[in-house]
Amino acid sequence: MSIRWRLTAWYSGILFVTLLLFSLAVYGFVHLYTYDELKSRIQQQYNKIRPVVSINADDGGLVFIPDRSSVLRMEEADFYVQTYTYHNQKAWQSDNMRLRGLEYEVPSMEDGQKQRGFKSINVSGNPFLIYQDYVVLPNTGQVYGWLQVGAYTGTSENTLDRLQSILIMGTLATLITASTLGLFLARKSMKPIQKVADAANQIQKGTDLSVRIEYDGPQDEIGSLIGTFNDMLSRTESFYKELDDAYAAQRRFVSDASHELRTPLTTIRGNVDLLHKIWTGPQGDRPDLDEETLRQISAEAIGDISDEAKRMTRLVTDMLSLARADTGQTFEKVPIALQPLLIEVIRRAQFLPKTAAWSAGDLSSLNGVYVEGNRDYLQQMLFIFIENGFKYTPEGEVSLDVVLYRGQVGIRVADTGIGMAKDEVPHIFERFYRADQSRGATEGTGLGLSIAKWIIDVHGGSVEVVTKLGEGSTFIVWLPAIFAAPLE
Repeated sequence: MSIRWRLTAWYSGILFVTLLLFSLAVYGFVHLYTYDELKSRIQQQYNKIRPVVSINADDGGLVFIPDRSSVLRMEEADFYVQTYTYHNQKAWQSDNMRLRGLEYEVPSMEDGQKQRGFKSINVSGNPFLIYQDYVVLPNTGQVYGWLQVGAYTGTSENTLDRLQSILIMGTLATLITASTLGLFLARKSMKPIQKVADAANQIQKGTDLSVRIEYDGPQDEIGSLIGTFNDMLSRTESFYKELDDAYAAQRRFVSDASHELRTPLTTIRGNVDLLHKIWTGPQGDRPDLDEETLRQISAEAIGDISDEAKRMTRLVTDMLSLARADTGQTFEKVPIALQPLLIEVIRRAQFLPKTAAWSAGDLSSLNGVYVEGNRDYLQQMLFIFIENGFKYTPEGEVSLDVVLYRGQVGIRVADTGIGMAKDEVPHIFERFYRADQSRGATEGTGLGLSIAKWIIDVHGGSVEVVTKLGEGSTFIVWLPAIFAAPLE
């Protein structure tokens, strides 16, 4: 059973119980009031009767009857009076009873004690409420007769029956109407939740996470639920997009890595096949060269194998660093004096393979400036920028200097090399990306800047790139600075 049907059933059940209790209370109150009022009137008339003893006109015997004024008063009030005299078993009825042929049942003297008081009876098919009791002679205290005063209750019972029918029909009509309206309101209230279920089902069957539930109702519990569901979809869509981008980057990474590894492996295999053919192949397949030439060719092949092996080693090392970055690994950081670190980097940079001039700016402003970081990774990051500068500057100059600005230290590596187009700048930190004009012309794997960007991010820094095609590039690495007393 759906929620809306359960809500309707609960609502209808509670309403039915409420209407039933209300109807029973109304009917009981009216019934009690009607009969209590009638009993009070009968009791009052009974108490006003003044019994007298008279001679019966039929047989001359003594009978007990009310006085004439009491009889007239009760007949006018539509009460029916009957007396019974025990010693001669004579009954007397008021005129309204005789005209209608009515007669009350009279108990025996022995049973009368049990039947004293009010009693509902049926006389000739007509309902009556009577009050009956013994009549005792005032002087002797002897039981002389039986006095019964009653009233016709058919009108009251009809009224109560109509009231009962009205309450039953009203309860049923109210219950049906309320159940119908309740089902309608339950469906209307549950419609937004159905939208949530439909949206979730649509997402489950497909991959469209851009689905949102439109809701313009009040911000009640359902509005809050839909808002939470839409927020969850937004976050899920964001996570899914990030995951999809990560998978795409991973596939591109594997493809690029395979491409980069294929070239050195092909070179190594070709040179190995050449050496095998020269030195261990069949005599007829060996080239007809003198021994000195064969040694020279072998040395060149071994050199190529060595160079390609080194290139693969660098590539694997770089890929390992990026794999650590992808797993969220960090490294231990301590305060590092920046001036000694840069002096060491500048000294070692002059020994790197290069065709451009190398110069360094004044580092005196870094005295007493520290950064929270890792010395080895900072040096690796700086050498990546410096080596790139040397690679892409066939002639000209590569320089390093520093600048302090608003609590940060900027390490600037500039070159006057080939530069880049502006539309290439957003991609230079992507893995295996290399500018078109340098691809194939300059040795490299395209992973260096990706590693440098990861090191900068872990240190809480940023990198700024200024470049112009044919005029060179400038990289400024901004790191949070810690200022202390100058070093001696």
